[in-house]
Amino acid sequence: MKGALLINLGSPDSPNPKDVKKYLGEFLMDERVIDLPKALRAFLVKGIILNTRPKKSAKAYKKIWWDEGSPLIVLSKRLQEAVQNKVSVPMGLAMRYGSPSIEEGIKSLVDQGVDEIMLIPLYPQFAMATTETILVLAEEIKNEKYPELEFTVLPPFYNHPDYIRVLSNSIQEDLKDKEWEHLLFSYHGIPERHIRKSDITKSHCKIDKSCCQTASEAHQYCYRHQCFETTRQVAEYLELKEGTYSTSFQSRLGVDPWLQPYTDQTVARFAKKGIKNMAIVTPAFVSDCLETLEEIGMEAAEDFEEKGGEELHVIPCINTRTDWVNVMSRWIDQWAKAETVTSA
Repeated sequence: MKGALLINLGSPDSPNPKDVKKYLGEFLMDERVIDLPKALRAFLVKGIILNTRPKKSAKAYKKIWWDEGSPLIVLSKRLQEAVQNKVSVPMGLAMRYGSPSIEEGIKSLVDQGVDEIMLIPLYPQFAMATTETILVLAEEIKNEKYPELEFTVLPPFYNHPDYIRVLSNSIQEDLKDKEWEHLLFSYHGIPERHIRKSDITKSHCKIDKSCCQTASEAHQYCYRHQCFETTRQVAEYLELKEGTYSTSFQSRLGVDPWLQPYTDQTVARFAKKGIKNMAIVTPAFVSDCLETLEEIGMEAAEDFEEKGGEELHVIPCINTRTDWVNVMSRWIDQWAKAETVTSA
């Protein structure tokens, strides 16, 4: 029997510093998140970061925490339930970090008699620290505990016509009747070295002005290319004029070079240039979370106003939009019927 497992990033169990510390420890000790030798990673994470960051992060989580719990978890559960109502196979939910774990998600499906699982990383674009770490862990669990289990993986959908249509419609509907001068596509940042590590050609990804626009097999694993391509296709779909939109990267950590331009600097620059009404969308995220609700919705919005802007309008993630639920349901049903996942 077939089943599908939605997998998102995860969240602390509560905004309490103790729970935040536990979550950050699991997250930051992942070798695909902080890709340093284990001893150095442990020194950095356990010796430095976890002694200071949990209290700060806990304050941020408290700002966005819902009565039902973490917005990311709540929205992911709502998506699972909405899709389950439309598909013919059992649905599970898991988080790469925190609870419910990927092992728990797999077990919940196996206990229902499932022997073939469609893994659905809820990330439109591929990256070492998102899609890859999910698939590696899932495979380890399978090999150790469920060797007869079969996996099928939903590929990154950053350029899938269905996703582009849903994302574009969400932007268009949210900005209807609103005045805006510039639309910023803000994606989660990653270190530049992750791009080079993911380059299967070992030579294409120069992280310059041309490599992401030059055709290459490296693009199937290039997060930077996939982000720019999502922006390009949405802009084309919405017929946005050149100069009225741009791409940036948020949430950088540490001193190593990360993908640029940085969102915080970009927002400040537009405000200083005289842009009064700016819109921002976060297409690296399917579900609203700390990075969209607090970092962008609060910090970036406040910074924009302090630098002279009037309103930074944040467009919600696609979350549980009906058209997104319909798309996800169709992809799963097509797979369950042994069909190729196609657009409508």
